[in-house]
Amino acid sequence: MRVARQFPIKSSAIIPLRRIACFGTKMAGSAGSMKRKAVEGPISPPQTKRSIQSGTTKKAVASFFTPASQKPKDKTTWSERSPAADSPGTLLVAKYETDVKEDESIKRHKIAAFDLDSTLISTASGKKHAGDEGDWKWWHSEVPEKLRSLYKDGYRVVILSNQGGLTLHADPKSKAPKASGEKRITSFKKKCSTILAQLDLPVTLYAATGKDRFRKPQTGMWEEACKDYKLSTAELDLENSIFVGDAGGRMAVQVGGSLIPKDFSCSDRNLAHNIGIAYNTPEEYFLGEQARQFHREIDILQHEYAGIEDGVSFEKKHSQEMVVFCGPPGAGKSTFFKRVLSPIGFERINQDTLKTRDKCLQVAKECLGEGKSVAIDNTNPDPEVRKIWIDLANKFKVPVRCVWFSIPIALCEHNDAVRATHKAMNPENRERLPKLAFTGFASRYKTPQIKEGFEDITEITFQFKGSREEHGLWSRYYS
Repeated sequence: MRVARQFPIKSSAIIPLRRIACFGTKMAGSAGSMKRKAVEGPISPPQTKRSIQSGTTKKAVASFFTPASQKPKDKTTWSERSPAADSPGTLLVAKYETDVKEDESIKRHKIAAFDLDSTLISTASGKKHAGDEGDWKWWHSEVPEKLRSLYKDGYRVVILSNQGGLTLHADPKSKAPKASGEKRITSFKKKCSTILAQLDLPVTLYAATGKDRFRKPQTGMWEEACKDYKLSTAELDLENSIFVGDAGGRMAVQVGGSLIPKDFSCSDRNLAHNIGIAYNTPEEYFLGEQARQFHREIDILQHEYAGIEDGVSFEKKHSQEMVVFCGPPGAGKSTFFKRVLSPIGFERINQDTLKTRDKCLQVAKECLGEGKSVAIDNTNPDPEVRKIWIDLANKFKVPVRCVWFSIPIALCEHNDAVRATHKAMNPENRERLPKLAFTGFASRYKTPQIKEGFEDITEITFQFKGSREEHGLWSRYYS
């Protein structure tokens, strides 16, 4: 019986495992002599050699070993702007300075303003949204030279871009990870710095990240550009200035068997309208294509200034009565009450101020019990809600009438935006309503009918009433 002898193995003599796997040993000979005999064929296949491509470029290696003092200076400086003194920054500003000093003898009173995405650049990947800071290319090869030509011709070149996907200051209450938001900001800055460096013109880029006065079609970014370049209203050459952007409200069109989709928005065209300058799409400006048909949800040019006095004829028919309003938020119901019904003795029942329907019902009962006339200043979109008030009027044996505000939802959204933006036109200090307030009304809305129990129905169509100054503010686009 042979006993295998165990030999201690020193760490310095450890044989790599793959070599042990390739050879076996066999005891042979006399006097305990040992001979090593190769086993035919490998026990496991030899290691496959793999070539791993390095992501490090020669340029990156050279930059790593270049002293900081010898590296090219980043010519883009970044800053933030706030829409109001007591609010955090929402406007990201990148100012690019060239090495060549600007010729101060050239008076640059004309502005050529451009959108960024799908106007000056597009994604190199072909995706709708860029994957990273390197996923971009010029929208057309002519773009850089066209902008340089504008600068030579005495234009001030600026970039005005809505960037709602960026957040400069995270909401403390938000549970969203802050790191991802910071990463997007960093990536956007790197991309813009590269774009401006390739263009190499003294250009300022403005990126609106919030839903405030900076966001197109509101004119906040344009006003910041004018302030930065010290261009007063009197000095600006609006007649020869221009804004170029892809959001022109163009309708879908069939060309050569393929469908060109409609524009996602009309905000760029509306911005140009608000400023009072010419507007072009990228196809019109860079490629010389013919203008396509476009559509706006509302055309505010149709609503000319018509003075202050209301042209609505509404008279009280009974010593005591109830009037039920029906209309979307922003239709002018509260204004109608103050100008027309309040002077003839109606009490206002409004859920925005009383907070709940039960409270509205309680106050309405008290007023009717005291012999007062009431106006139900709520949206009252459907017969089910209106029946609550009709039943209450019948209980007190009071005639009930309806004032119907047949005003398009888009126009009501516009009115709401105007009201929320201008304090002088917002005596109740209402905040801008969410989209859901309008879509919710539209989903429930049913046109009021006499058969519901109304004595009569007075239809109100929209006509702006106010001062000429207020009309000037109203006749801008806000979203």
